[in-house]
Amino acid sequence: MKFLRLKSVVLLGVLTICGTASANDDFWVGIKAGTLGFGVEGSWQPIGWLDLRAGINFYDYDDTGSQAGINYDATLALDTYYLTGNLKFPASPFRMTLGAFTNNNEVRMASKAMPSYQLGSNSTPYLPADVGTLTSVASFDGVSPYIGGGFDFSIMNRLGLSLDFGVLWQGEPIVSLASDGALALISDPGFLADLEAERLQLEDELKDLKAYPVVSIGFNFNF
Repeated sequence: MKFLRLKSVVLLGVLTICGTASANDDFWVGIKAGTLGFGVEGSWQPIGWLDLRAGINFYDYDDTGSQAGINYDATLALDTYYLTGNLKFPASPFRMTLGAFTNNNEVRMASKAMPSYQLGSNSTPYLPADVGTLTSVASFDGVSPYIGGGFDFSIMNRLGLSLDFGVLWQGEPIVSLASDGALALISDPGFLADLEAERLQLEDELKDLKAYPVVSIGFNFNF
């Protein structure tokens, strides 16, 4: 998290310098919050009906729940950079947005202690010592397209409010699953086969994240 905060501070500094150096009123910089976490954003309007925006989002959401029959402590680690083009409509605050994200989002999970573990389709449960702790990481496409819309409002062309909604297409999740239990340490074939079946079940359950909903609110300042 400290590294992500550092990246956001660096980006904000760059945007501030660029905005201060701007000779016109076409450059905005701001902060935002939403389903992609917290972020900073700079926008530039080269022509009246189009603006370009670049920014970064980050945050870690922690949760506890069950996936594929196993209880996990989970973290949705959000980390994205983006560039978007925004088509504005005359006499309206509405716009359409298309863009691309450098996508470092991950779902990280570690299993919680349970009396027994049933892996894959095996009806015979495993003992805790045999399984140990299960750890999983789900990652997505490194570059993800974005489509959405939004509304922009301004006061005296200096203070602004922006609302965004859309979908980030992350692609099919790539899921890893590892065990540090006794059967994993001796590479027991039956256990490893059940572990792979469990991994595939996890991958199937996390497919809903391939189309990630984006909703955010931002506050902007025009230099």
